[in-house]
Amino acid sequence: MQRFTCACGHILVFGSTHCPKCDHDVGYDPDRGVMVRLEPKGGMKLCENGVKHKVCNWLLSAAAPEKLCLACRMNRTIPDLNWGRNLMLWGKMEMAKRRLIYTLRRIGITLPSKAMNPKAGLAFDIVSTLSNPTVTTGHLNGVITVNLEEADDTYRQINRQQLGENSRTLLGHFRHESAHYLWQRFLSELSWEDPLRMAFRERFGDEWVDYAVALGNHYQKGPVAGWETSFITGYAASHPWEDWAETWAHYLQITDGLETCESMGIQVRHMALPLVMLPVEAGFLPTILKHEPAANDEFLAWLQRWICLSKVLNEVSNSIGESELYPYAIPVKVAQKLRLAHHYAKVWGLDKSKGTKV
Repeated sequence: MQRFTCACGHILVFGSTHCPKCDHDVGYDPDRGVMVRLEPKGGMKLCENGVKHKVCNWLLSAAAPEKLCLACRMNRTIPDLNWGRNLMLWGKMEMAKRRLIYTLRRIGITLPSKAMNPKAGLAFDIVSTLSNPTVTTGHLNGVITVNLEEADDTYRQINRQQLGENSRTLLGHFRHESAHYLWQRFLSELSWEDPLRMAFRERFGDEWVDYAVALGNHYQKGPVAGWETSFITGYAASHPWEDWAETWAHYLQITDGLETCESMGIQVRHMALPLVMLPVEAGFLPTILKHEPAANDEFLAWLQRWICLSKVLNEVSNSIGESELYPYAIPVKVAQKLRLAHHYAKVWGLDKSKGTKV
């Protein structure tokens, strides 16, 4: 996340709606990527979900016929806001969703809404299990569904413990499911002989392994022994699609985390980089793709900065009595998967023909 400031110079955060220094209402302009003061004749208006429900601080042109911002227009289903804690939980959901959209747009991936582009577009269903007990978090044909109750910290942590996960967050859900959406949008229609599709198979495995059987085995028997040497999480070892989704989620986490730290002035220049040096092969692309020595070096430097910063963040968290913020290790095989995710991000970010900005 980049550093935001008000026009008066006061530091703001991504969810800011008011500047305490100059007493102006503010909002986020997704087209320019900046915080903007809301002025009577300033040319911008607040998303209706911000006006009515105080759950969104994104802006759109005052002349636009739409009332909802580009992120809220992607909602296909929202919970009943007149019932119980739904409004509060939905507000948390929307913040996590906007962070996902921010990061994807930041790396250049366009996000058409499903209403605008039924084939390649993206939509969100935020559904409570109290109204629909069968709902599960997942992705299907461009629609990401998230269980509203996951916004309840206690509910989510119980699930985390039962599933043996190191971490479980709302933002993590959105990042994970975005990988399934991007797979379908950019990779599923490629021929088996396409280098990008073959690179996926070389790095993650054969995606045509029976998905239901693979997940059934995972939940019945647990992750395969020794998964730590090749996968970022135990769940990633269940199937190539889940390996990809867990890897992409971590790629976005690193991208966002590094941007946040470095925009706030936290640098790694004085840290002992040799202590976390990854071998050269950790930055290699699959053999089917063109070898890119300069890009490989750039990626490794990027990843090593994150490893250094994550150690610092973990120590800071421990120093105040909390658990580690980033309880993960990145072995060489995981680094190589992240390298392919980084390559895909560059390709998809440049391929503007695959979608249009909304």
